Amino acid sequence: MGMTAGVWMARIPAVKAQAGLSDGALGLALFAAPVGLVLGAALAERLVDRLGSALVVRVTGVGSCVLTAGPGLARNLPELMAALLVLCLASGTLDVAQNAQGVRVEAAYKRPVMTSMHSFFSLGAMAGALAGGGFAWAGVGPLLSLAAAGAVGAVVDGCAGRWLLPEPAGSEGTRKKEPQSRQPRLSQSHPGGRPPQTPQERSRAEAKRVRRLIITLAVLGICALVGEGAAGDWSAVYLKDNLGASAGFAALGFAAFSVTMTVGRAVGDRIIHRFGTVPVVRCCGLLAAAGLGGALVSDNPGAAVCGFAVFGAGLSVVVPQVFAAGGRADPARPGSGLAKVVGLGYAGLAAGPAVIGGAASQVGLHLALGIPVLLTLWIVVAAPAVGPGPNRAVGDAPVEERDGPGEDTGPFGMNGWGASANGQLLAYGKHMDDKEIMTRIDGLIQTERELRSQLAAGQLSSEQERERLRSAEEALDQCWDLLRQRRARREFGENPDDAAVRPATEVEGYQQ
Repeated sequence: MGMTAGVWMARIPAVKAQAGLSDGALGLALFAAPVGLVLGAALAERLVDRLGSALVVRVTGVGSCVLTAGPGLARNLPELMAALLVLCLASGTLDVAQNAQGVRVEAAYKRPVMTSMHSFFSLGAMAGALAGGGFAWAGVGPLLSLAAAGAVGAVVDGCAGRWLLPEPAGSEGTRKKEPQSRQPRLSQSHPGGRPPQTPQERSRAEAKRVRRLIITLAVLGICALVGEGAAGDWSAVYLKDNLGASAGFAALGFAAFSVTMTVGRAVGDRIIHRFGTVPVVRCCGLLAAAGLGGALVSDNPGAAVCGFAVFGAGLSVVVPQVFAAGGRADPARPGSGLAKVVGLGYAGLAAGPAVIGGAASQVGLHLALGIPVLLTLWIVVAAPAVGPGPNRAVGDAPVEERDGPGEDTGPFGMNGWGASANGQLLAYGKHMDDKEIMTRIDGLIQTERELRSQLAAGQLSSEQERERLRSAEEALDQCWDLLRQRRARREFGENPDDAAVRPATEVEGYQQ
């Protein structure tokens, strides 16, 4: 995907000449791309949850590569707009599906890897841009250039698809008939004597929490993607028109931004694993604001290029972590949360440069580029939304997040990059002591009781709701198993924190 995008960006001038478009007409044609990306993200919301991310990635990955040749066939404005719309519709669906697959891969690794995966898109885009420049230098036409890039991409995607993680048993895309449900295993009163919430109240509260989290993540995505769009569309213009740099030197602004973003994504996961998601995203927001702000206050083109480089490093990890958090926002429907975050982010990517251009016409580009500076500062404020803590599965008791150095110890470990047997992230945060595990058990007991009451009343009509019951039961078994391990280690004079959460498939049900 990154390689074909890079070749396309390098061949835009040739496609423009072939279609006989003016600058204004080209701008109108290019607007079809973000529209297609947003529509593709909306389409992916249903496809990923129904069919599974692996299947959608394999189909749209090859499909988007095949469609890459479409713009090379365009001979006028309507044809180019139609080709870009269809191409980006497939690409937007692919983007959501492959990020959903990335969330599953990250859970399987039990450590952060999403940022590293995004670095390969950046590497592919740079390689594609170089290849596109080589095609242009050799006099190869746009159709042959795009078709060659699409053919290579289709072969790579078709071969790589066999290694995608299949959908876990119990997911909506592969779920079979619900077996006879187990009888309630626990009978423990709710702590503190508080009256239990009704199923409807819990459902409404959970839906409200998910909706609020998705909106927060979408705003964070918009803040980061507006910055990326501003660097791509306005860095060269600012260096040339405002600072008097030559056209060749002005191009170094976006080049420096791209290089540091790629490097930042390549090393970002290691930094996150060492220091935690929220602190790293906060520091990156500050770094991005300082970099772009420094570029704007300097009158030296060289210093401004360095500022854009720092800006790219600061933004490097934000979008991957926002997308990963979007995939965890609603454990019952990972595709839905991710699609909304990605779709709204693309809308910001499309509108951001235009808003900056409109502001520049009123107050000048120098001040208009202050908009992404302010948006990056908001990333600092809202960074806790990307942390593991807010993204708990239904029924999880609140677990205080403590991102920091430490080894992975499973779903209840230091960094919590673990998953249950059905792929859902169970809990994040710190080592849990006995009291915290019991608090979590209390919440899961209440959840299981309410869900079983709904099941008995025939109210669990959808497979997603039944999956919530299965997830609560598995988490409950794991909690009891962890508590038993901790008490056994303490009895034999060992460190109870060395107890590790076993996969749900290896834990038997515990009766009380």
